[in-house]
Amino acid sequence: MKAIVTVIGKDKVGIIAGVSAKLAELDINIIDVTQTILNDYFTMMMMVEAKGGISIKESSAALKELGKQLGVSIHIQNEEIFNAMHKL
Repeated sequence: MKAIVTVIGKDKVGIIAGVSAKLAELDINIIDVTQTILNDYFTMMMMVEAKGGISIKESSAALKELGKQLGVSIHIQNEEIFNAMHKL
């Protein structure tokens, strides 16, 4: 299953490390990533692929909990749903 992960919040040390470590723990591979900092706000978008049997619901709960720890907002959404929502 391919999915899109978004991370947004006040920039600080450890965001990328924390998110990538959690994805590895969940057996989710990062396929592509882009990130930037806009006026002290960190934004990152990743295309990922779940190799194991973890569901979007399970991975979402784990990433939301991590987001609380890091002080950022983390969302994961199935790629097909993401694409359908962003078509013009």
